[in-house]
Amino acid sequence: MSQVSQPPIDQVTLTEIRVLKKRADFLRLRHIPKDGGLRFSHKAFLLVGGPGLDPKSARFGLTVTKKLGNAVTRNRIKRRLRAAIREIAPLFAKQGHDYILIARSAATELPFETLKDALKLGLERHKA
Repeated sequence: MSQVSQPPIDQVTLTEIRVLKKRADFLRLRHIPKDGGLRFSHKAFLLVGGPGLDPKSARFGLTVTKKLGNAVTRNRIKRRLRAAIREIAPLFAKQGHDYILIARSAATELPFETLKDALKLGLERHKA
């Protein structure tokens, strides 16, 4: 059997995007100091990020509260944000970091391209 060679450590690409599910992960990110993490505010969402626990993947979590609307509205917001993450995160998310998107009411009505541009801008700021 021939073995597949591993890329050098400094050239590892983002291999996987996972989902944050545990409350402890959400709480850990909310309390990361500003100098070590990311806080990006947009009218559609608040993006919070910081160092994660898995060095080979980026993990994303969504928070959509009941004050944004009924279940149909909240599910629509989650679908739109997940779709934006699927398109933008592989290119701009930092490997080994966790992110939370806290939805705001504008996430319902903004054009999808605007959502994607805002997410891209937030992730680019974190990469720098």
